[in-house]
Amino acid sequence: MAAAAKPDYEAADRKLDRHMSVWQLFFLSMGGIIGSGWLFAAIASASVAGPGAIVSWIVGGVLVLFVALNYAEVAGMMPRSGAIVRYPHLTHGGYTGFILGWTYLLSAVSVPAIEAEAVVTYASSYIHGIINPNTTELSWPGGILFGIGLMILFFIINYVGIRFMSQFNAFVTGWKFIIPGFTIILLLVLDLHTKNFGSYGGFFPLGTQPVLGAVASTGIVFSYLGFRQALDFGGEARNPQRDVPMATIASVLAGMFIYVLLQVAFTGGINWGFFHVQVGDWAKLLAPGSSAADAPFYILMKGSGTALLGGFATLLLIDAFVSPTGTGYIYLGTSSRTVYGLSVVGYLPKQFQGITARFKIPWLALVASTVVGCLFFLPLPSWYELVGIITSATVLTYIMGGIGLPILRRTAGSLSRPFRLWGSEILSPIGFLGAALIVYWAGFFTLAIVFAAVFVALPLFVWFYAPMRGWINPVAGGVLGLVFLLLWVIVQRWGQYALVAVPAKVAHPQFGVFYFVTICLIVGFTGVLWYLSNEEGRKAVSSTWWLIFFLLSMFAISYYGAYGAAGSQGAPATVGIPFPADILAVIMTSLLAYGWAVHSGYETEEIAAIVLSGSGLVGQGPIGQVGPTPQSAGAPAPNPQPGG
Repeated sequence: MAAAAKPDYEAADRKLDRHMSVWQLFFLSMGGIIGSGWLFAAIASASVAGPGAIVSWIVGGVLVLFVALNYAEVAGMMPRSGAIVRYPHLTHGGYTGFILGWTYLLSAVSVPAIEAEAVVTYASSYIHGIINPNTTELSWPGGILFGIGLMILFFIINYVGIRFMSQFNAFVTGWKFIIPGFTIILLLVLDLHTKNFGSYGGFFPLGTQPVLGAVASTGIVFSYLGFRQALDFGGEARNPQRDVPMATIASVLAGMFIYVLLQVAFTGGINWGFFHVQVGDWAKLLAPGSSAADAPFYILMKGSGTALLGGFATLLLIDAFVSPTGTGYIYLGTSSRTVYGLSVVGYLPKQFQGITARFKIPWLALVASTVVGCLFFLPLPSWYELVGIITSATVLTYIMGGIGLPILRRTAGSLSRPFRLWGSEILSPIGFLGAALIVYWAGFFTLAIVFAAVFVALPLFVWFYAPMRGWINPVAGGVLGLVFLLLWVIVQRWGQYALVAVPAKVAHPQFGVFYFVTICLIVGFTGVLWYLSNEEGRKAVSSTWWLIFFLLSMFAISYYGAYGAAGSQGAPATVGIPFPADILAVIMTSLLAYGWAVHSGYETEEIAAIVLSGSGLVGQGPIGQVGPTPQSAGAPAPNPQPGG
């Protein structure tokens, strides 16, 4: 007799349009990679690392490649739309999944607005009044309305379905290959100043430490993170188990090739006099008075004195609309799949799983992503400030790539793996370590904002998800969440690093006390949640202690390390972990957290249901049924039951 059927957690997945080919997945990922990053990240990284920014692009690309390789096996085994926020839930249960899912959501919903802001910023070089010259923020009404109009355009392109969007994107991405490609060739052939690579302070004029810091803080990793599109649209691929891994890995390699050459071309093409910057003063490339901040490559070509480059610069103004727009609508699609994925695992209401009958897209998730994205047009820092924060929030979730692979080999070993990562015993911890280093290099002041935004959502977990799953009494959860929220806001405002109008950029005179209270709040909340939960809830909470340890440890190392606040104004000169001892501290902490995380993973109810179905693909046999499917026996297909 067949076992009793379990809830179908993937009923909504069966309604998605599985249409995309490997090339369309690749173009989605490349469309996410070649966006505002190619317009702004070259000058941002050069201002931090000088010619050494070329190395920064290589380091960033290699680390992201390690992350992508781990996800390639998992995504090939179990492709899903909204995949990145669903995998942690499958390996560590609801508490870990919620923390990392919320973190990923913060980054996903904000990127379309950042790309729209990039369009407006470049347009400000020929449309006056849309950027506030004193703050570099979008001005009201022109700049903000311009940005909202772009978000509406992104919405329309996504709403008419994945078939149209993927086909339209193929043409747009083709353009996005051509313009950077010609930019590289023309600058290297017609405007290469070899002195820029070594005559003004050497290849590392600001030292080697900024070379690593530039990886996370100047848009380098932000640019590479577009590889995730193939993962998050995996449930809408025609042959996902073959195509998702191929598109994911190929996009990172192609992105590295293009961006390294773009950095070489930009560095060699700098005309110091036309930029209004003293010769060799790399740090002043983005300082007030530089003429290149709003349109770097455009100004670079205009100042070359070469007629062909000056004429080609006009095409860059067109591409400054096309490239960020192409990335913006792709990321809005990713954002909607993130909201959809969070709904599938139960962190958001099931209404967000609603699929349109005609276009087969998660329409309510798309509407919500568009509305929330528009909120980022409120007075906020410029592109250069936001990318560091968004990069850290995104990469923080990518630590699960290296962790999830060995756990799923243990808990879902019977599922087919068309792509199997060779040497995962080494490459999985390296993938985790790579993500951890990128997070660390973002710097303490950025991490303080990210961590504050991540943990402020914990009350939502005990107000909504935990009671819904029957883990905790709703009244007890309500009180616990309210008390934590009030204390967390008070402590963060006291620390002055986050949840304040103007975050502090100096060391805290009582950081030890601030850090101790932070530990007490997070550990206390988690401990009380464990105590109040039932057996299922306690198992999920217990599997999250490694993440609490990792985040709190990184917070301390980030403060006292070479990229932190310990050496800034107001801190004792003797406090701090010098470079590269701080890197060693991150490596040791990360490897300890990695081992703990792999040991903590377990067979969740959801992954058990997928394994029981016999296939990692959606629709390959009814979830929870053992033996021949009703379809194979000639019986009508069962009606899927909605699940959380």
